[in-house]
Amino acid sequence: MLALSPRWRAATRHALAAALLAAGVVHAQVPAEAATPATAAASTPQNSPLDAPLFYQLLVGEMELRNGEAGTAYQVLLDAARRSRDEQLFKRAVEIALQARAGDQALSAARAWRIALPDSAESLRYQVQLLMALNRVPEVAEPLRELLAQTPVVEQPGLISSLPRFFQRSTDRKQVVELFEQVLAPYLEATGTRAASRVALARAWQAAGDTPRALTLARRAQVDDPSFPGPALLALELLPGQPEAQRIVENYLDQPKAEPAVRLAYVRVLSGAQRYADAIKQLEVVTRAQPDLPAPWLTLGALQLELRQPQQAQASLERFITLRQAAGAPPAEAEGEAAPDDGDLMQAWLLLAQAAEQRGDLKAADAWLARIDSPQRVVEVQARRAVLVARQGRVTEARALIRAIPEREPDDARAKVLAESQMLREVKLWREAHDVLATATARQPEDATLLYEQAMMAEKIDRPAEMEQLLRRVIQLKPDHAHAYNALGYALADRNQRLPEARELIAKALALSPGDPFITDSLGWVEFRLGNHAEALRLLRSAYSSRPDPEIAAHLGEVLWSQGQRDEALRLWRDAQQRDATNEVLRETLARLKVNL
Repeated sequence: MLALSPRWRAATRHALAAALLAAGVVHAQVPAEAATPATAAASTPQNSPLDAPLFYQLLVGEMELRNGEAGTAYQVLLDAARRSRDEQLFKRAVEIALQARAGDQALSAARAWRIALPDSAESLRYQVQLLMALNRVPEVAEPLRELLAQTPVVEQPGLISSLPRFFQRSTDRKQVVELFEQVLAPYLEATGTRAASRVALARAWQAAGDTPRALTLARRAQVDDPSFPGPALLALELLPGQPEAQRIVENYLDQPKAEPAVRLAYVRVLSGAQRYADAIKQLEVVTRAQPDLPAPWLTLGALQLELRQPQQAQASLERFITLRQAAGAPPAEAEGEAAPDDGDLMQAWLLLAQAAEQRGDLKAADAWLARIDSPQRVVEVQARRAVLVARQGRVTEARALIRAIPEREPDDARAKVLAESQMLREVKLWREAHDVLATATARQPEDATLLYEQAMMAEKIDRPAEMEQLLRRVIQLKPDHAHAYNALGYALADRNQRLPEARELIAKALALSPGDPFITDSLGWVEFRLGNHAEALRLLRSAYSSRPDPEIAAHLGEVLWSQGQRDEALRLWRDAQQRDATNEVLRETLARLKVNL
C-alpha cells in the first residue's frame, strides 16, 4: 500500500469527496444543524460502505487515471466494484474503458457488473449498447431478452419502442432484423406490447431498405392499437416515398385525442412536399385546439403567404406576435450576457413585410423591415428592402442597396448575387438578372444553384439552347436535382417539343421528389400535350388540390376548357386572378384562349 503523508492524505480526501459522493460510495449524512437531541436519539446511524482499504483503492484508481494510466485505473476500480458490489463503481469502470476507447474492456466490466448484480437493468442496457457498438449483433439476443423480462409490464412498450435507437449504427441491418424477430416474438403475441413490437420490427425493416414490409407492419400495428402514435410517426418517415403511408397518418389524426406533436410533424412533411393547402388544414386544427400556442400561428402565417393570402397571413402573424410577447423573451443565461436573439419574432416581422408587399402597401412593408436589427439577417432584409425600392422604379438604387451589404461570412458574396438576381426577376428585368448570374457562374462554374438560376433566366429571354445546356450541367453536377429535370422537361413540353423525352425527364423529377405539386403539374401538362386528357386532368386536379397556385390553375383550367367544362375553368381562373393577377402563365393562357374574365 502506498505511504501517504498526513497532510497530503487530508488534502486528497477533500479533493475526492465530491467525486466519491457522486459515485454513490459515500452516502450523505443528516446535516448537523438539522439534528435535534430527540431525532439524534431516535435515528439509526447510516454507516458508509467506504472502509479504509476501499477508500485507498479508489484513491489509487483516480490517481492513475489523472496520470494518464487509464488501463491501471480501470483494473483498480473494477476490482473495487467487484469487492464492494457497488453499481456506481461498475459504471465508473465502464466509463473509464469507454474514454480510453477500449470497447472490449468496457464490455467485460458490464458483464462483471451483471454477474455481481443480476437484477441490475442498467448493466443489461450497457451490455446491449456495447455489443451493438462492437457490431456483435448475435450476442445481443440473450441480454436483450433478459432486459425485457426484467422490465415491468407497463414499461415494456416504451422500452420496445426505443430499441431501434440502440441499433441505428449497426452495419449489418439484416442481422438486426433477425435479432428483432427472435427477441420480440413473444411480445408480438401479447396485447399490451403487440403494436410497439410491430413498429420496432418495422423500423428494423425500414433501416434494412425494405420499406414496403415496414409499411405493412405499420398498418398492422395501427389495427392492433389505433391510439398508439408509433405507426403514424413511422409512416411520416416513409413519406413521400411511400404515398400509401399517408392513410396511416390520417387514420391516427382522425382521433379526438391524437397528439398535437404528430400533427405538427405531419405539417412539416406536407410543407416539405409543398402541399401547403393540406398543411394549412392541419395547422387550423392545431390552432383551434390550442389557440394559445404561439409556434403554429407563425407557421400558418408563412404558409398562407405562400398561397398569396396576405390578409389571413397578417392575422395569423399578429396573433403569433401577441402570444410570443405575452410569453416574454427567454432570459439571458448569465449576468452580463446579451438576451438571446428573438429569431422567431424577427421572422414574423419579415413575413409581415411580405404580407404588406402582397397587398401593395410598400410603406407598411418597409416599416416592418425597419424593426429587424440582426447581423445574421442583413442580406435577407436588405434584399426585401431593395425589392420595395425597385417596385417604385428606382432599380439602380435597389441594386446599390444590395451591393453595399457588408460581406461578413464567406458565403455572403454568393447570397448577394442571388438577392440581386431575384430582385431583378421580381420586377421582370430578365436580361439584367441573367447577366448578373452569368458573371457569377463564370467565376463559380461548379455552383449548381447559380447555374440553375441562370438557366431559368435564359428561358425568360428566349435562349432555349443555353437553358438546356445549363440544366444538363446542373444534372451532371447534382444527379438528384429534381427541379433541374422538371424545368427541362416542362420547357420541352411547353414548346411542344420532344414530348416523350419531356415526360421521361419529369417522371425522373417526380421519382426524386414524390408528391411535389409543381412537378405533378408538369407531368399533367406533358400528358395534355400528348393528348392524354383524362390522365392530364387527374394529375392537374391532384396538383391543384395540394397547392392552389395560379400557374397550376392556368393549366388545369385549359384542360377543362378543352373538354367543354368551361364553367369550372372560369371559376378556377377567376380565383387564380384574385390571388395573383400578374402571373404570367395565367395571363398568357387567358390571352391565347381569348378569355375575358
